[in-house]
Amino acid sequence: MLLVNIDHIPGKTFEALGIVKGNVVMTKNFGKDFMAGMKTLVGGEIESYTEMLNQARQIAVKRMVDEAEAQGADAVVNVRYASASVMQGAAEVIAYGTAVRFTV
Repeated sequence: MLLVNIDHIPGKTFEALGIVKGNVVMTKNFGKDFMAGMKTLVGGEIESYTEMLNQARQIAVKRMVDEAEAQGADAVVNVRYASASVMQGAAEVIAYGTAVRFTV
């Protein structure tokens, strides 16, 4: 599945099938959340949250691709990501775009 964050694919013509999306809400376990809180005292990257958000993006993209494949898509254009805090220590990540089928 071709994924691009532009609204066209050079050299290809296609028909739009519709918007597809995938989302996930993730949280870290208490132990890692506690250690992340301690990290705020000294500063720096909170690696456990970076890992969590990377994993969340991968899951969201897979779900978006699964939805696109179910529609018979060859690609997803205008791919975007968004995230939001759902509750303390939990975040939603969504990946969305337009599923397209190549035309001859």
